[in-house]
Amino acid sequence: MAAKLKKGDKVVVISGKDKGKEGTITSVDPKAGKAVVDGVNMAIRHTRQSQQSQGGRLPKAMPIDLSNLAMLDKNGKPTRVGFKMDGDKKVRFAKTTGDVIDA
Repeated sequence: MAAKLKKGDKVVVISGKDKGKEGTITSVDPKAGKAVVDGVNMAIRHTRQSQQSQGGRLPKAMPIDLSNLAMLDKNGKPTRVGFKMDGDKKVRFAKTTGDVIDA
């Protein structure tokens, strides 16, 4: 199945403990159906001190299920993503406004 959400998309969390939070997707794992969004689903990870980093208890963004995310359209409202043919190319578009996301 084609990926409806990609790296760099602005999304909002629509369910779960971080409901209502917004962020940008930093990575996507389509096989697991999860994405890492900066500032969302944070967990504390204990890190050993090294020459490069201080170490200690550092917050880290953990993967969140793609079904709990909705893309933000140009008006800043959550929207679903669809596909349509633009000439001979398949492009993503916002269902609420009908605007093409990928040019």
